[in-house]
Amino acid sequence: MELPAFFKRTHKQETTHQVWEEGNHPQIIESEAVMHQKLDYIHQNPVKRGYADQPEYWRYSSARNYAGQAGLIEAIRAW
Repeated sequence: MELPAFFKRTHKQETTHQVWEEGNHPQIIESEAVMHQKLDYIHQNPVKRGYADQPEYWRYSSARNYAGQAGLIEAIRAW
């Protein structure tokens, strides 16, 4: 039996294998570089799913605030 194929979740239709475990894995954000990495990941999600061409085009994203545009809610950018 091939384990990556065995553990693939049935709702994952675009792949035949699953390497990473499903779920949330909390991490302490200890540097500004890691904070930017996490923000970039979050901001790219609508683009990867095809909902928007650019992160700031997704109206619900804080990427709008980081691009100097008005967002739906205020994003606190200092940490």
